[in-house]
Amino acid sequence: MKHRISLFLPLLITLVLLFLPTPEGLAPYAWRFFAVFAGAIVGLILEPLPGAVVGLTAVVIITLGSEWLLFSPEQQAAANFNLPGMSFKWAVSGFSNSTVWLIFSAFMFAAGYEKTRFGRRLALLLVKYLGRRTLTLGYAIAFADLLLAPFTPSNTARSGGTLYPIISNLPPLYGSKPNDPSARLIGSYLMWVAITATCITSSMFLSALAPNLLALALVKNLVGITISWGTWFLAFLPLGILLLLTLPLLAYWLYPPGVKENAEVPRWAESELAKLGKLSRKEILLLVFVCMALLCWIFATAFIEPAVAGLMVVVLMLLSGVLDWSDITGNKPAWNTFVWFATLVTLAAGLSDVGFIAWLGKLGAQMLGGIPPVQATLALVLAFYLLHYLFASTTAHTTALLPAVLAIGVAIPGINVMVFCLLLVTSLGIMGIITPYGTGPSPIYYGSGYLPTADYWRLGTIFGAIFLVLLLVIGYPWMLMVV
Repeated sequence: MKHRISLFLPLLITLVLLFLPTPEGLAPYAWRFFAVFAGAIVGLILEPLPGAVVGLTAVVIITLGSEWLLFSPEQQAAANFNLPGMSFKWAVSGFSNSTVWLIFSAFMFAAGYEKTRFGRRLALLLVKYLGRRTLTLGYAIAFADLLLAPFTPSNTARSGGTLYPIISNLPPLYGSKPNDPSARLIGSYLMWVAITATCITSSMFLSALAPNLLALALVKNLVGITISWGTWFLAFLPLGILLLLTLPLLAYWLYPPGVKENAEVPRWAESELAKLGKLSRKEILLLVFVCMALLCWIFATAFIEPAVAGLMVVVLMLLSGVLDWSDITGNKPAWNTFVWFATLVTLAAGLSDVGFIAWLGKLGAQMLGGIPPVQATLALVLAFYLLHYLFASTTAHTTALLPAVLAIGVAIPGINVMVFCLLLVTSLGIMGIITPYGTGPSPIYYGSGYLPTADYWRLGTIFGAIFLVLLLVIGYPWMLMVV
């Protein structure tokens, strides 16, 4: 019965929206696109079918009905009878997204760690020194991300490609398995701490998230304000420190692990390390390849796309025998996440393509007319943050919404433009926690098998609300004082 309701509700939401009148100022085809998108999001939340199936179904429906759901009459006229071809190009556009391929590479990195047992070795080392208490393991994960964040302008590369392959080896040491009731013993807690930590550090440092740099360029071009690395860091510093220091403990209370302390496991880990012996040839090769990718992600982003660096390492692992081709083709979580996230990127980009996002921006401008500057600032930051539910990419969110929100804010008399800009740009990292598709590493941790759909959405709502409230209650007054 519950499955039938979950299967029926997304369809019902879509049909209800389709039969509602099109809002004023919005094209009918754009409203119909949003109806299908909303149904898909409800399907992802309830998950009557795997997420990849939900996303693919929505893309196919829109592609088949592109004449009514995707393209304007002017676009159809210009297509010159090539509407099917245009529809297909749109349908597969998400599969060319660089973040999608970087996520896929991260899964392959994890496969390399697992096959060579290098991930197990690193996990045993962590457990040996910090594994007596689950809470200390949580802090170790958070601070590991913090150390890498200033130098890695891709949180997918940092958390998904570097930390996740190590973290994924920790739960089995405690008898915690994915897609199993034992996941809550420790695996669920560690995965949640990891994804939350990378969202925090992505807001803490200008150089920790690629869209941060894009946001700065947009602020400079549209508003004429230059935000330095130091200004950004200082603006978010008190909130960043507070969140990092309390995150593992907060997750410990709100999503408690079953295993809280075990003095025997560290001793067992020490004996297991002795059994592993010296590093094998394949472990050394893997370590070299991973370090190579990390160096590319930190220092060579101007010369090589992070996703290409990840794929280069995958090729090197295949050529050196660290991985076999069967390891690639047989990695079901990787392919499932690849299809799921690619279709979401396509759907979210479509919202902007049909003009729905631009219409939302104009509507916001009309609603905020005559509101005092402080209330307007709070309302715009709140809207900018919550509208991330519509995006499967922080880059897409920044590109589509930031110019519109900046234009609205700057037009309000008396608003502190510098502080307003800082609130918007520093929210880009922390908003990634609200959905399992909100930022690059999210699908990786969601696909780990340790974070069930209901848990992810519930925790995303709780932590997302905490982050937003603290940004406005602590970050806003602090920025007013120091900027």
